[in-house]
Amino acid sequence: MAATRVYVARLAGLVVLGPDGESIGRIRDVVVAIRYNRQQPRVHGLVVELFTRRRIFVPILRVTAIDPGVVTLNTGTVSLRRFTQRPGEMLALAQIVDSVVRVQDPDLPDVAGVDLHVFDLGIEQTRSRDWLVTRVAVRGHRRLGRRRTVHVVDWTSVSGLTPYEIGRPGQEVTQLLEQFEGMRPADVAYLLRELPEKRRVEVAVALDDERLADVVQELPDDAQIELLSHLEVRRAADLLEAMDPDDAADLLGELPEGEAESLLALMDPQESEPVRRLLEHSPYSAGGLMTPRPVVLTPSTTVAEALARVRNPDLTPALASMVFVVRPPTATPTGRYLGSVHIQQLLREPPAHLVGGILDTDLSPLRPELSLVAVTRYFATYNLVCGPVVDEESHLLGAVSVDDVLDHLLPEGWRDQEENDERGTA
Repeated sequence: MAATRVYVARLAGLVVLGPDGESIGRIRDVVVAIRYNRQQPRVHGLVVELFTRRRIFVPILRVTAIDPGVVTLNTGTVSLRRFTQRPGEMLALAQIVDSVVRVQDPDLPDVAGVDLHVFDLGIEQTRSRDWLVTRVAVRGHRRLGRRRTVHVVDWTSVSGLTPYEIGRPGQEVTQLLEQFEGMRPADVAYLLRELPEKRRVEVAVALDDERLADVVQELPDDAQIELLSHLEVRRAADLLEAMDPDDAADLLGELPEGEAESLLALMDPQESEPVRRLLEHSPYSAGGLMTPRPVVLTPSTTVAEALARVRNPDLTPALASMVFVVRPPTATPTGRYLGSVHIQQLLREPPAHLVGGILDTDLSPLRPELSLVAVTRYFATYNLVCGPVVDEESHLLGAVSVDDVLDHLLPEGWRDQEENDERGTA
């Protein structure tokens, strides 16, 4: 039997099916209209993510059944225009859940006047087939060694859920962070951009530096700058330290010179120095595209040690495809560059052999001043996904990987996979 009362957190991620059983996408949020007079909010519809990652709006009246694990529509025809939030609408999961509220319920005298957080929302279908938000699950702050008690109360017993109050800063983002766990940084970046600006900033503040750095690196330039501008200066510097030097240099290169220098001055010198070196090069040259931290070894390194280095999960597949051999020091700019070894060659050699004996010395290195077009031609000519950048004195400065090349070759705004259309009806 289809449910007529459900909680919105349980809807998140459910498969949406058409009447013929064909999968349309998955639910990502519920759109509700909150009124100032404490009347139960009306549910307008669902935000459904298609397999293309586009998010569309499905009116709640199109829902014919909500069953465990699946939601069924009464039509397979839905508008494919991208969802845009209208005035007066709120997103249940992205904006309402985790909001700070107070409860006045005679059955719960212990929580009267206490700040609580919205844990979930209960929605219910009426006789007219409309859906309303009727119940609110709330819980208090976590106490050391204790689990937070969840209370379920009527919507009318809760204060603090007007559009104005929900829009105030300082709300929790626990539920959103739980949704992001285990997701790839690129997917988190995409979802982050779909949030209202206030929630986007609150999520960014709540993420740790390493996770936020991974996500920010997947955002387009304008979104990176916007997010950085909302962080405290010290936190912004910490974020830049956690980012890959080439990505940090790209971001700083988009800022006014004085602002960029202020952030560089706050960074740890060991982290800021490679970024400063990258900023000396044109962003569309090999020197501007490269990362200063490829896998760099000495000739006396064994094949076994080299393979252990490329197993580092923090390396991209492109950077793990090749190691570069130099005279000490191995920190860029290194001692004299000797050659490279592809991972396929490492896999063919006995573990005890030295990388100095299997060098590829025929591959011409890239010069830092080479243009993006020349770098692209280099990768195509030699069928590579990673290449060394060496200066006139034969010092290895870094390596360019194919993902950096693609990032600059693709048209501006390529991360926007869908047009920002207005929401329409089927």
